[in-house]
Amino acid sequence: MSITAEFLRRPLMTGAIAASSRRLAYAMTEGIGLEGARLVVELGPGTGVFTDAVLARLAPDARLVAIELNPVLAARLSATRHDTRLTVIRGSAAELAAAVGESVDAVVSGLPWTVMPREQRGHILDAVTEVLKPGGRFTTFAYLHAAWTPPARHFTAELSRRFSRLERSTVVWPNLPPAFVHRATQKP
Repeated sequence: MSITAEFLRRPLMTGAIAASSRRLAYAMTEGIGLEGARLVVELGPGTGVFTDAVLARLAPDARLVAIELNPVLAARLSATRHDTRLTVIRGSAAELAAAVGESVDAVVSGLPWTVMPREQRGHILDAVTEVLKPGGRFTTFAYLHAAWTPPARHFTAELSRRFSRLERSTVVWPNLPPAFVHRATQKP
């Protein structure tokens, strides 16, 4: 089953109509210190495009914990990725602290932030800041066409309040739809 089929079945859970491009995956994992990370968490791995990009940058003894709410996508990711550094957990990103049980170096997120209720989004962002080490990095993306909408502006404001530094990448045009990356740094 494709990401498009899952979107049609569960649009608010899946959030994306097409899988992210490799170019977006590269932008998501670039410059956030994955090469020296010991523990990384991925929220909403979907079909695994970002998962593969994270694993390509991780050291052989590092770990990646991928938390996916959609049971079909979680099962598929587990069945198709045979990397011992990867652990797939079917569950909610809001339960991040319980899922990992320790501080993490980076969190990579493919979650559909702008379709979430504001309160849920806040709980997940609180969970992210709770588990990130001081100076840890959080990265997520947003679609260019929706950047001006109130949910997207609220999300950017929430990131600015929670993190000491927030950067925005250039637009990744070879993605459907075009997107950009938010890179945030945890307060020291």
